[in-house]
Amino acid sequence: MLPPHSLVPSLTETPPPAIPERRRLTLEWPPTLRVGDADVIRLTLEVDEMGDITPTAEIEGHQVRGETVVLPNLYETHKVIAEARLDMAGAQVKPEGVIGEALLPGQAVTFYWSVRLPQAGRYRGTVWLHLRFIPKEGGEELRRAVTAQFVEIEAVTLFGLTGNAARLVGALGSAIGSVLGFPFFGDVFRWLWKRRKARRRD
Repeated sequence: MLPPHSLVPSLTETPPPAIPERRRLTLEWPPTLRVGDADVIRLTLEVDEMGDITPTAEIEGHQVRGETVVLPNLYETHKVIAEARLDMAGAQVKPEGVIGEALLPGQAVTFYWSVRLPQAGRYRGTVWLHLRFIPKEGGEELRRAVTAQFVEIEAVTLFGLTGNAARLVGALGSAIGSVLGFPFFGDVFRWLWKRRKARRRD
């Protein structure tokens, strides 16, 4: 005997909502950068169900910032694409524009940008992160902003020199020091040799 109609699940009923996925967003960037040199900005989105991931810098001296984001778990019905972009006026940024990575269950995605600053000063930028939800069975896709992270980098010079010029001056200084050092070493050697000969005569 079948149960009452009201107790039979309908095939047209809305499925229960998916459990949200908890992820940790980590942004890493250099607080200062020598003019003409290049450095890296990193954005990572990794699963953090227990909430115990501590943001850690990959490069010594970099600053890090972390926050928790909750994403809808739609992996079974949608293809999820994470898209990131770095906007920083006046800076040379590679890659330019939007870069995307497939976001898979339980797996992290990481974006890297190379940044070069042409002159001294403060450069302010924004790291954008969007998610695109593309239905696997076709239909209209959805694009939503997840976060906008602000960064600031100070471009500095060494005695008014760019990074390349400062390295050249350092190399010249080392070469001059070596040239000056060799005669001094020779004088010491000759002095020791004379003392040794004098002792033999005694």
